[in-house]
Formats: sequence, structure tokens, C-alpha cells
Amino acid sequence: MRLIMIRHGDPDYEKDSLTEKGWREAALLAERISRLEVKDFYVSPLGRARDTASLTLEKMGRTAEVCPWLREFAPQIMRPDVPEHTMISWDWLPQDWTRVEEFYRRDLWTTPKIMREAVSSDPVTGEVRTGIKAEYDWVVQGLDRLLAAHGYVREDELYRAEQPNQDTLVFFCHFGVECVILSHLLGISPMILWHGTVAAPTSVTTLYTEERRKGAAAFRMAGFGDISHLYAAGEEPAFAARFCEVYDSPERHD
Repeated sequence: MRLIMIRHGDPDYEKDSLTEKGWREAALLAERISRLEVKDFYVSPLGRARDTASLTLEKMGRTAEVCPWLREFAPQIMRPDVPEHTMISWDWLPQDWTRVEEFYRRDLWTTPKIMREAVSSDPVTGEVRTGIKAEYDWVVQGLDRLLAAHGYVREDELYRAEQPNQDTLVFFCHFGVECVILSHLLGISPMILWHGTVAAPTSVTTLYTEERRKGAAAFRMAGFGDISHLYAAGEEPAFAARFCEVYDSPERHD
């Protein structure tokens, strides 16, 4: 099985849609993805992801299933350097998160007090969830139910290949939740992925299963954050997901 994770195009967060540049990126992405044989499409309920997906789906005459757990990863925290208001739980200054040893551990990153106090709400039921682990579990359980429906059942750290296949599934989502999914599939703390990688708008991340012994499958990442469809068309990648390369530059610091 192959999983393709796609971040939405350059976002207009105020409108929850795409900028003019984002629509150009989505059109170039559609040219790329439409060449693939795709079994099923899945999309976040948020507008910027659905708009990105719309051009690919229209070009291929397809539809996508909306998955609430594919929304941007939502827990809010009081970040140490800005305690006056809440913000997303996965955007930290390097000098803060790197001091917390637990954040490097996949089994401990949810345990610091600030993460245990993170708050989010269920987009379907409105239920308030406390603790970042509750939101993380909601996302990865949604993923595992979907993979089980396609023949791969989670067992400890591997997947039991009940119906092995070479199908391609495409997910249109967001950087934060993409890192959560990768952390689950690869066994990595998402804090390392959130702060050590950049998935530019419309970037493509690809994972394959490996079934080296019958019935036991693991996912392996073959490519992360690929934007070759932009470079091939002379379209510069958007700056979203990055911060200033040097402090004395006009690019964003926060």
C-alpha cells in the first residue's frame, strides 16, 4: 500500500481558503496527482485543504471522503514565552522545547504539565478534550480505522496485512496533523517532526508498506515534502511553515 500525504496550498487563513498563489500551486499539484492511479481520496474538513483537493478531484472526476480527524492538529497551550494567551500546541521556540527531555521521547512527549493541560474540542460532537494525548489518540485511531478498512490492522508497532495490496490512498491535510500521522507510522515523537521538518504548501510526502515477512507490514517513508511539481513549472515555494532564516530579515519570526 502507498500513502500520499499532501499539505494544502498557500493559505489565506482569514478566509480558510487559498491565496492566489495557493490556487496556482493547487493547479500544478492536480497535474501531478492526476497521473496516478488512486484508490481513494481523503480530505480535511477545513476549507484550505478542501479547496486544494478540489482541483485534483475535478480533473480526475473523483470525490473525497471528509475525515474530521484530518483537520489541523488543534490543541491549545499557554506557550512559555507568550503566557498571556493560548496558541497551537506544536509551535514552540527552539530554546524552549529543546530543554524538555521528554519531548524527544515518543512515549513521554505528552507528559509535561503544559501538554497535559492542552485543550481542544471535537469538531463533530463539540466535546472538550483535555490533554494533548487525547487529541493525538483521536487522530491516530481515525487513521488506523481507515487503514484497517483497507486491509492493514494495527498490532503493537506493526500492521497485520490481512488483505495486502498496492493501492494508493491520497490525503489532503495540514502540516501539524501530517506530522502526527508520520509520528504514529514511523515511531517518532511528533515534536521532532513539527520543529525539524518543513512541508511547504502542496508538498507531497509518500510512504510505502514493506511486508518482508508474510503478514507483518511496516510503513517506510520514501519521500518527504516534495515540491518538484512547483519547481518544474517555475513556481517558487510559498514561505508558509518556515520562519526567518536570519534574525535581521523581514520574514516572520512568529
